[in-house]
Amino acid sequence: RVPLSAYRAQRRGGKGRSGMTTREEDFVTRLFVVNTHTPVVYISSRGMAYKMKVWRLPLATPQAIGKALVNLLPLAQDERITTILPLPEDEASWDKLDVMFSTRSGYVRRNKLSDFVEINRNGKIAMKLDEGDQIVGVGICSEADDVLLTTAAGQAIRFATTEVRVFKGRDSTGVRGIALGQGDEVISMSILGHFESSADERIAYLKMRKAISGEVEAEEPSDEEAATGDATLPEPRYIEMSAAEQQVLTVSANGFGKRTSSFEFRTTGRGGKGIVAMIVNERNGRLVASFPVEENDQIMLVSDGGQLIRCPVHDIRLAGRNTQGVTIFRAAEGEHVVSVEHIPEENGAGEGENGESGEA
Repeated sequence: RVPLSAYRAQRRGGKGRSGMTTREEDFVTRLFVVNTHTPVVYISSRGMAYKMKVWRLPLATPQAIGKALVNLLPLAQDERITTILPLPEDEASWDKLDVMFSTRSGYVRRNKLSDFVEINRNGKIAMKLDEGDQIVGVGICSEADDVLLTTAAGQAIRFATTEVRVFKGRDSTGVRGIALGQGDEVISMSILGHFESSADERIAYLKMRKAISGEVEAEEPSDEEAATGDATLPEPRYIEMSAAEQQVLTVSANGFGKRTSSFEFRTTGRGGKGIVAMIVNERNGRLVASFPVEENDQIMLVSDGGQLIRCPVHDIRLAGRNTQGVTIFRAAEGEHVVSVEHIPEENGAGEGENGESGEA
């Protein structure tokens, strides 16, 4: 863990600074912002869950290599940590929330968060995995939320959390969340707030918002846009939708990214092929991250060479799904972005929720 104040904000498009020293054939894969009292669940390649508070991690400088997790957690031979989930500090609220798991092969499963209140030193089973599969996303949610799955090939699907029943046990593989194309895999899972709206309302809102903000239009209109034509939206409904709108940041391996309105991702049933989230081509490379952000947040990007850049979200343009994005990170030749994390506005100055220094 490193004090958040060690990383000053920069304009997008820079080369970044060193975020961590890595040994040969090692690279950074995950970055998140918490404070010292945050309990963190570590999900392993075997589908096991381990829990440890942040203050138990060694405090170091950005240039430090860090301590091997095998010295901190009782990992078996060849077992590795694949997902890390910071939890709410108030354990009394856990029974009112669920935890959603998603795997690289497109499966999802929902459990009560209270299932993970008690995790002993040796860990407990989090999810049963097929051979070669792994957990790529774990998120805290309620029945008033939606799940957004995004794939490396640029596809995304959004469905209500209630599409996935609450599993009583923790030793099942779950149900299919998205149907993947050949060679594709899920790279991220996000939790979005659910909002009831018709296709006409969503398209009318997006057209009005784009006209007001001067947002870049999609390269090709969607089928919904073409069918809706010149639909309008009453002012009270526009205000209501504006308050419920979220922005989804999408980033590619070559350092390009954009923000997209959550209303561009229509809600469907789980198990479909999804819709385009961002253009994947030789310029952009495959997608590496997709998650909701706020206008005043900042983000950190890390390359597989250990370079890190921190920049404000408002520097990244707001654009439609069918676009390529702008340069966020100018990675060195042969390097690629492997991890992206957003820093909430309250942590932007380096302070945690309790007034303590934030930790990365």
